[in-house]
Amino acid sequence: MDLVRALAGADDLRSRLLLEWRMPRVLASACVGAMLGIGGAIFQGVFRNPLAEPYLLGSAGGAAIGATVALLVPLGMPSALALGGLSFVGAWGATVLVLAVARGASATDAAGLLLAGVAVAAMLGAVRSFLMLALSDESVSLQVVLSWTLGGIQTPTWEGLALLATLCVATLLLSLTLANGLDLLGLGEEQSRAFGLDADRFVRRAVLVGAAVVALAVAYGGLVAFVGLVAPHIARWLVGPRHLRLLLVSAMIGAIVVMCCDGIARALLPPAEIPLGLITAAAGGPFFLFLLRRRARS
Repeated sequence: MDLVRALAGADDLRSRLLLEWRMPRVLASACVGAMLGIGGAIFQGVFRNPLAEPYLLGSAGGAAIGATVALLVPLGMPSALALGGLSFVGAWGATVLVLAVARGASATDAAGLLLAGVAVAAMLGAVRSFLMLALSDESVSLQVVLSWTLGGIQTPTWEGLALLATLCVATLLLSLTLANGLDLLGLGEEQSRAFGLDADRFVRRAVLVGAAVVALAVAYGGLVAFVGLVAPHIARWLVGPRHLRLLLVSAMIGAIVVMCCDGIARALLPPAEIPLGLITAAAGGPFFLFLLRRRARS
């Protein structure tokens, strides 16, 4: 009712707070969650691994390194541009590194990719911590960087929210162009080539798109773990494995998960706010163990 009153033009303090503070943050949470869901669905399709997730595969960690450099080093360009650009370079580089490590170790199956991703993610975490210590000085507060790495949605202006929503829709539309290729890739590389898919070229393109989606999500929301794992799984249970519907529903599930977790982060210990990444990690960790147990049984 409060929202209806606010949208109807009520001019009391509660309505203004709702429209100028709560609504932009809720919608920003939805956009970040949608992009994490899309990124997770793309990576799971590309790696043909249901345990693939931007956080576990190092993509989010690579984006975090780029964002850390953008936050700590004056680069002579708009901060939003530096944050987005370096996050993308970090996410893409980390994903390519995971693929190279797995292929170098001749471990391209699901377990091998996951282990390579965990190893690269751990290494990137150490590099990020080193950069935070080496690049910080009295002019830069490490608290800002640390809060960002724990994940959290900042309340944007309506203009900032419009840009974020536009980027979210653009990444969703771009990801939908991958749907048919991801379906074919799921048949195996030989079968996909028989259907006319250039698998190597398609994987490079899909990794590039996935890295861009993850980088945008990390740039706006910090390190928010496990949403990219949980959302595609729930979507797959609801609509099956075909990627056209899977990508759309993953985006919706991701948006709902992050909106709920952000609401919990704000409401659990008022007036303090728990970092969003801690909430998603606490909920996503048991879900990951459930998936591992389910795979072991199957």
